[in-house]
Amino acid sequence: MGIFNWISNNYIETFGAVTGILYVFLEIKQNLWLWPVGIITSAVYIWVFLTGKLYADMSLQGYYLVISVLGWYWWIKGAGLRAHGNKSPFGGGEGNVDKKPIPEKLIVHRINLKTGIVLAAVLCALYFILWFVLSHLTDSPVPAADSFITSLSIVATWMLARKIFEHWYLWIVVDAFASVLFITRHLYPTVILYIVFCAMSFAGLIEWKKSLTKQ
Repeated sequence: MGIFNWISNNYIETFGAVTGILYVFLEIKQNLWLWPVGIITSAVYIWVFLTGKLYADMSLQGYYLVISVLGWYWWIKGAGLRAHGNKSPFGGGEGNVDKKPIPEKLIVHRINLKTGIVLAAVLCALYFILWFVLSHLTDSPVPAADSFITSLSIVATWMLARKIFEHWYLWIVVDAFASVLFITRHLYPTVILYIVFCAMSFAGLIEWKKSLTKQ
């Protein structure tokens, strides 16, 4: 009875946990619906983290809203356009080739060295900026941990939007670290959520690797 009472008193956080699990399931399956579900989840957790005084994580959810829209667009649009030549029915040489741009599908791919270096630099810059802001301009009780989770999540979400395989490794670190942090903030449904996230991230790693093998 106590559990049901607790859920009824924390229904917003519980709802966010449920939609969050659905989000990761759709992510593993590379289902386009993960983005609208992610928008709903982010909106819920803006409120949850605000009440928990986890300001960097709250700001992160705002970023998730934006990147979810972009990711939705990128997954629909694809990697870009490439020229496609169609031979003219009247014959002839190159002058009779009708080149039409067609969408190039956005596929799962590995990160390259240049992108990895840029993202590592962005990660470091984000961490120190967030840590400074949280330490000096807010009453956050865990500025270092909050900044670490937030900066790593920002990079991982961008990598997801571009279907970069290695983003799963970042999520495993984020989810494990966040589970411990949220225990200290008494956000227990969120703790359960992130433990499930961590397990699902390993499943995602395996599932996306199959996509790489097929390609």
